[in-house]
Amino acid sequence: MSKHSESLWPTSFLELGSAPGSDTPVIDLIARELALPNDVAGQLVHSYAPLASYCAARVEASPYAPLVVGINGAQGTGKSTAAHILQHLLQQQFDLSVCQISIDDLYLSHASRQKLAQQVHPLLATRGVPGTHDLSLAIDVFAQLSGAQPGTQTMIPRFNKAADDRCPPEQWDIVVGRPQVIIFEGWCVGARAQRSSDLAQPVNALEAEEDGDGAWREFVNQRLREYQQLFDKLNLLVMLKAPSFDQVLEWRQLQEQKLRETLSTEELAHSRVMTATEIERFIAHYERLTRWMLQEMPARADILLSLQADHSIATIDSHITQ
Repeated sequence: MSKHSESLWPTSFLELGSAPGSDTPVIDLIARELALPNDVAGQLVHSYAPLASYCAARVEASPYAPLVVGINGAQGTGKSTAAHILQHLLQQQFDLSVCQISIDDLYLSHASRQKLAQQVHPLLATRGVPGTHDLSLAIDVFAQLSGAQPGTQTMIPRFNKAADDRCPPEQWDIVVGRPQVIIFEGWCVGARAQRSSDLAQPVNALEAEEDGDGAWREFVNQRLREYQQLFDKLNLLVMLKAPSFDQVLEWRQLQEQKLRETLSTEELAHSRVMTATEIERFIAHYERLTRWMLQEMPARADILLSLQADHSIATIDSHITQ
């Protein structure tokens, strides 16, 4: 992120926010948790501070229901980092209760996806596309959080990507009470389905060779239509826009390398961490919807952060009118 990213926010948007507290504790916290130099952590915090200020003002204006903030971004855009920073800013500067959920934590179990692959289409064994998440669980979790009383405990599922499986319930997080803000981040959060006629032509070799009749594409697109009942809960949609799909592939390779570096030799031997070739095949599952979101979402996202190849923010656009 550029250290001048904060100045990229439109003046009209900055005027909508609440006055924050000191950002020094947040910068120190982010530097420790993400193992970053303080100046880099400071740049990141300053980049997202105006968004936190706006969210705090929205909470103050409507305090009786959680503000649901969706953060959309292709693999490697930094949406998890953005969500993490936004959460700490809201907690530390505005003293708000915040729950963060990733759509990745809502994947079906490995066994359930294998069953889906056998019954519907082999490509559904690979996690990621609409239809490989537990939509009923997601809707139930959001309903519990929105209706929670002060002492209510809501279990938030977690997913182990290295094992490619859902964590056992005893490893899930617990949120007590009703959060004032729910941050919901994920690669396809807020996505809309394509027209059926747009599915006819394959976008890559995976679709051409392994989904020749388009059955997988049609299934995924139909499930995405059903996801709208979840995405309709969003009060604010923030998009981190990658420069291109080719850049997404490069970033995804870097992500997997970082995951590999966190594992011991023994853990790596028993993990599902992917090679470069496996990542290319894996990312091909996401290509159609990623390209579609890059095309259609920027015009309707409430906040659009357009990124450059080095992850710095090139421009910030707001479609919020008041």
